[in-house]
This record gives sequence, structure tokens and C-alpha cells, in this order.
Amino acid sequence: MSVLQQALENGKFGVTAEMAPPKGCDFTEQMAAAELLKGKVHAINVTDMQSACLKASSIGLCVKLKLAGLEPIIQMTGRDRSRMAIMGDMLAAASFGIDTMLALTGDHTMVGDCKASKPVYDLDSVGILRMLSTMEATGKDCGGNDLASTPTFYKGAAVTPVYEPQILQINKLRQKVDAGARYIQTQGIFDLDALKRFMDEVDKAGIKTHIMAGIIPLKTAGMA
Repeated sequence: MSVLQQALENGKFGVTAEMAPPKGCDFTEQMAAAELLKGKVHAINVTDMQSACLKASSIGLCVKLKLAGLEPIIQMTGRDRSRMAIMGDMLAAASFGIDTMLALTGDHTMVGDCKASKPVYDLDSVGILRMLSTMEATGKDCGGNDLASTPTFYKGAAVTPVYEPQILQINKLRQKVDAGARYIQTQGIFDLDALKRFMDEVDKAGIKTHIMAGIIPLKTAGMA
């Protein structure tokens, strides 16, 4: 069972750290940072070409972390992959014991550093979650064909609490939970009152899931 899942379902605060793969193929810096996180977090959330900027894939660093005895969360965006590619990558991840994932739609390539790349968007985050949930329930791939072996994942998604009109985020959150998301990670929170208002609306909507607040340490004045 996912380490993060165990923590959340036992009523503990789940703690994760986010890590980006390198823009290259040398994972030395990331693995050194990961060693510092051992025993301090339940999992390491590995970004998938965040902000549409080309880097090594999430699955590569996730495998490295898993082999080093750490718990990775593989991020999977719909921007760069068809449903076949998403399912293929998730099956490959499962073969290494990677059992926690975060589904994202992904920023458009026009905001990134490889603007000539054509976005795919075969599935958005809800579609990815629904496809994986169907696979787990039926043992079949995205084409309805039997799988020789079927993994299960602790599936998550993201939400933006500070968004207007807020009802749109609440409705999208419901769709993600209905599609199989069992935990939610928010975008960075800088206003606790806004987060409380959002959580109150989640309660009013009757949506039951674990919600982890995103915390972004400010490292420099420029970043602030």
C-alpha cells in the first residue's frame, strides 16, 4: 500500500516534497536532495515537465527514487501523451512498485520553452483518473483488451482554492473525486482565510477526500 495512503487513511497529516527532474540526464543533484528527505516526508512528488518546460520525464526520476528506497509520486499530464502512452507509462511505473500518482491536465506548450511542440490533450486530469479507475475495476486497457496483470494506484489530483468563480473549482473537484481521486493537492497557499473559505465550500458540497495544502517556501526576494 502507498505510504502516503497509509498516513492519510490513519488520520495523519500527509507530508510530501516536490522535486523536478533535471534538464538533462544527470540525476545526481536530485538524488542528493532526496537523501536529505528520507524519514521526513511520506513521498516525493516528481513533476512532469512543469510549466511545459522540457526536462527528463517524471517516470525516470521516480524509478531512481524507488530504487534508492524512497517513495515517489509520479505525475502524469495529458498535455504530452495519448491515452495509450499514459497507460503504458503507468504500467511501466507499476512494474517498479510505483503505486502513487497525481493526474494533471498540464500547461499549454505555448507557455513553455519548446513552443513548437504540439500538445496532445487526448485526456484531461479527470479523463486520466477515470481511465485508470476503469482499468483497475475491469482489468482491461484503454481499448477494452484484457491485461495480463493489473496494477492499482493511489490516485490524486490538483485543485486551485483561490479561483473565481469558486463554484467551478468545486465542481471540477467533485468530478475528480468521482473519477477516482482519493487525495487532492492544492496549488500554493498564501492566504489561510481563502483556504478556509474553500474548505467550507467543500464541506457544504459533501465532497469527501483528503486535501493537502500546498506550501511554497520563498527562497529569494525575487521569488516573493
